[in-house]
Amino acid sequence: MIVRLAAAIAGVLFGVGLIVSSMTDPARILGFLDVTRSWNPSLAFVMGGALIAAFPAFFYARRHATTPTGQVLKLPATSPITLRLVAGATIFGVGWGMSGWCPGPSLVAASGGSLPALVFVATMAIGWAVAKKLSG
Repeated sequence: MIVRLAAAIAGVLFGVGLIVSSMTDPARILGFLDVTRSWNPSLAFVMGGALIAAFPAFFYARRHATTPTGQVLKLPATSPITLRLVAGATIFGVGWGMSGWCPGPSLVAASGGSLPALVFVATMAIGWAVAKKLSG
């Protein structure tokens, strides 16, 4: 129960952070990705803040076998770079660059009723379903 509550609180804080930092605005993202015109570095500061916030958790996870609540801490195994990984990352990057949306901010914007975000989330869900069907 505590873990679910903590996850819900973290999700709400993440969504609020995306809204406050304007990362739910595709124009802001596209302004960061387009370095040839009027580049907007604000996404770099958001990423830097995320790294600063995440670092203590990663530091803790490398040195402890359990979470602070006593649950076993299982880190994912390192896996090799595969064609599937590169293809997925490429599709993600191209889609992000074309639309200015990625999953987290699009879900936050869709929950607020943004029609473009709702369309993006729907097409993302279709893409996941197709990928799942194709992968077996």
